[in-house]
Amino acid sequence: MIMQKQNTDRGFSVLELLVSMAVGLIVLGAAASLFKTGMDSTFLVAQRAETQQNMRAAIDLITKDLGQAGSGLPSGGVQLPSTTGANPVPTAAKFGCDQGGTCYVPAFNYPNNNYMYGIIPGWSNGVQGNAVVPATAGKRNDSITVIYADYNFPLFEYNVTFPLGPTGTQINLTPNAAFVPAPPAANAIGGIQLGDLILVNGTNGVSAVGEVTGVTANTISFADLDALNMNWSGPAHTKNNMYAVSGGGGYAFPLPAPGTQTQGTAYRLFAVTYYLTVPPAGQLPRLMRQVNGLTPVPVADNIVNLQFAYDIYNSNVIPTVLDANQPNPLGVAESPNLIQKVNLWVMGESMTPDGNKSQSMYLATSVSARNMAFRNRYQ
Repeated sequence: MIMQKQNTDRGFSVLELLVSMAVGLIVLGAAASLFKTGMDSTFLVAQRAETQQNMRAAIDLITKDLGQAGSGLPSGGVQLPSTTGANPVPTAAKFGCDQGGTCYVPAFNYPNNNYMYGIIPGWSNGVQGNAVVPATAGKRNDSITVIYADYNFPLFEYNVTFPLGPTGTQINLTPNAAFVPAPPAANAIGGIQLGDLILVNGTNGVSAVGEVTGVTANTISFADLDALNMNWSGPAHTKNNMYAVSGGGGYAFPLPAPGTQTQGTAYRLFAVTYYLTVPPAGQLPRLMRQVNGLTPVPVADNIVNLQFAYDIYNSNVIPTVLDANQPNPLGVAESPNLIQKVNLWVMGESMTPDGNKSQSMYLATSVSARNMAFRNRYQ
């Protein structure tokens, strides 16, 4: 009789399968959770790093301009045309505006009867069109305008002369033989362009600023009715304009000898305004940089708050004291000429604004206004 051999191999029971599957799912779930946590952390770190990098780029550019504030300006700044009783009476010059007449900050006139300082504080004046920045609604945003001479283009290597019978609408440029090689033409690439600001220091001790309305290789024009209201020509406006620099009749400086030309030197000025703009379609705000009368350019995305405060000597009290962290010097009648240090706060937000993935942070720094007025604290 042949006996059939029984199979002695045993399989898993249903209970064992369920237990093993449960344990496996727990292990996989833990691994997936760990992986997700790692990915979220990596994402957050990347967001923070990108936001910090963006803010640092913004701060580096602002501090570079702030470090040169007032450089090349006459001590204390420049009085722009302000004659009263003239016809027409000069209106306040503008900053933060382009050649098309668009002004990018809510208040865009030079303060204190048309005076150009090395730093013009813009307390609560920092968002184009007074738009609301949703991420920082209720917080103030400031602008700042920094003015300094541009030494990269050697306009100062020219001798400046006025045409005979000057009206203040043109200067002639002759290369100064002391500089070798000769400077490039005024209208060369990277040279003077429409909307630039030119500071002319006359040999009669007068200084004036004009907006370029025309330029050739050896001439710069300053026609009236310019976009920034800088140019007021002729003897009807005899103070603080190009006509005054020329020594024209009616000004309290000696007239040039008959048949001669008054000489001087010229520098291109940079009037740089920083402010925020809120783009359409729900995009985050951008930090903008606008120079002279030119078109502004974005310099950093996702900047949602911009604030400045100033360490400034308060000359309204005796003895003069240092007013630290003053956010609004003009509002309390303190002179921007006495700004010693600028304190800057920038807040950035990550590109993912929803939920707990959103990242926002502040960066702060301070910049010494080394070219501004000096006060001897030891006296």
